[in-house]
Amino acid sequence: MAETPRLILGSGSPRRLELLAQLGLTPAEIRAPDIDEDPTPAEKPRDYVRRMAREKAEALPCAADEVVLCADTTVAVGRRILGKPADAAEAEAFLRLMSGRRHKVITALAVKTPQRVQVRDVVTDVKMKRLSDSEIAGYLATDDWRGKAGGYAIQGPAGAFIPWIAGSYQAVMGLPLVETANLLQAAGIRIWT
Repeated sequence: MAETPRLILGSGSPRRLELLAQLGLTPAEIRAPDIDEDPTPAEKPRDYVRRMAREKAEALPCAADEVVLCADTTVAVGRRILGKPADAAEAEAFLRLMSGRRHKVITALAVKTPQRVQVRDVVTDVKMKRLSDSEIAGYLATDDWRGKAGGYAIQGPAGAFIPWIAGSYQAVMGLPLVETANLLQAAGIRIWT
């Protein structure tokens, strides 16, 4: 039987590390890629997030005995991409835009072996309740918006703003487990062993 490849996580996200643990996986190494994450003019959210996942994977080395997993998550309101807010004012603008509306959270993952890069994406519809000024101010004061696409994390305090989703809760957190497990197993990584 061939040796199981080493899993390399191409992400510094603690949430992705926690989600991998749900599959019984601990990466042999973490290598966070450093790439330009700016969308191109007129780029659609789904195309953008797939490109980001692929470029992250392509930016990282992959030895013969390694499998590299990268992912990217973005929030989209229509065709508008809501990345990580630069400051509290931008986080507030994002929350006001999503307040009382549905938006999409798109997570793409890329699994790289020495032979190829495979990319999958998962789109989840999310409804945010109508937010009051005091709810927005209170949430911004938690600082939980920092470093989060769209300025929120569903598993944090903002979970109180989300009455429903249609799709993958784990994908909204940053790593869709079904698709991740399928791609990793196809690349030779054994889960729950």
